[in-house]
Amino acid sequence: MTVAPAIARNRARPADVEAHLTACAQSFTPPLGERRAIPDYAAKLVARAERFEAWDGPTLIGLVAVYCNDPARIAAFVTNVSVVPTRMGIGLGRRLLAAAITHARDLGFARMALSVDRRAAALRLYRGLGFTDDGRDGDTLHLRLDLRTPCPGAGAASQQRDREARP
Repeated sequence: MTVAPAIARNRARPADVEAHLTACAQSFTPPLGERRAIPDYAAKLVARAERFEAWDGPTLIGLVAVYCNDPARIAAFVTNVSVVPTRMGIGLGRRLLAAAITHARDLGFARMALSVDRRAAALRLYRGLGFTDDGRDGDTLHLRLDLRTPCPGAGAASQQRDREARP
């Protein structure tokens, strides 16, 4: 019997995030270690980002990190979406990103933004949650999601709450 991953927010320590990112590094396009020093990036995420985490016992198996530091509450920026390769394809990324979308919406952000390589497998996830094109820089696509409309992948309860909150 497989136990469902535990979902938490902001529980991971820098060492947890570093181990997770190292395990996921080759899943990024291009690989994460080619773009960033993983230990420094892990420390930055723990210090500055809201983190939505999936845990299998003591092991961090999924992570969505979002910067929600825009004082004008215009845009929250997704800086990381990762799931360890052995747990991909079971909806963890979608579940964590939907939680992050709900959180940013609850904080009053107007939109959520992210940048991703045009070849990344995660594009399907982002498009399925309603992200649309907002520009391109070489192989990097810039996507955005209007948080004033219901999130297609956030689930019925979240969408119902959104409908009830509208005038």
